[in-house]
Amino acid sequence: MSDQRLKILIVEDDLSILTGLSMSLRYEGYEVLQAQDGRTGLQKALDENPDLLVLDVMLPQMNGFELLEELRARGKQVPVVVLSARGLEPDKVTGLNLGADDYVVKPFGLQELLARIRAVLRRRLRDDDAVAFSDTRLDLRAKTVTRSGQPVELTAQEFKLLAHFATHPGRTFSRDELLSGAWGYGYEGTARTVDNFVSQLRQKFEVNPDEPRHFKTVRGLGYRFDP
Repeated sequence: MSDQRLKILIVEDDLSILTGLSMSLRYEGYEVLQAQDGRTGLQKALDENPDLLVLDVMLPQMNGFELLEELRARGKQVPVVVLSARGLEPDKVTGLNLGADDYVVKPFGLQELLARIRAVLRRRLRDDDAVAFSDTRLDLRAKTVTRSGQPVELTAQEFKLLAHFATHPGRTFSRDELLSGAWGYGYEGTARTVDNFVSQLRQKFEVNPDEPRHFKTVRGLGYRFDP
């Protein structure tokens, strides 16, 4: 399978569903992460950067809709397949409006769910494998960057911040949002950390780092990336 070893996080408090689905996904070739409550699921989604999230709605500590809303607020665009016993139209509309890519109602057919997961991954990987701006191209799967066809050397953290900006064009992020989105939930950084890394990206990708075209300062708010 072309999508083998993709990482899927399952957030589900029903142990029988969690165990059975995990076994099936591992058999299909995926790496599987697990969480049985919303807060643990949120932290793993932020820290582990899964390729897809299978998310139950009725969860302890933080429900699935709250988790999804928080993910999107933090700028995380990981594909999400909601898995829920709540099958009424208003529930489906809520999930999709919050940013879910699909909504599957329990009880579900395993093969149908696997097919829906593959479909969502294909759509996202097709759309998100590469991002380009000016003379720069990011390969998000290979984690490589070229400028005018020549490779650009970046640290792992520089790449994470660049990818976060490039996949959210036109959005203004506060420094705290960038810390959680590009460094991970719970990272003990400061505003100065973000400023230093933005300065490094400007040095590597701006024609004139003192008058940036792409990595803009939004006075009093934070930073915005303009392709």
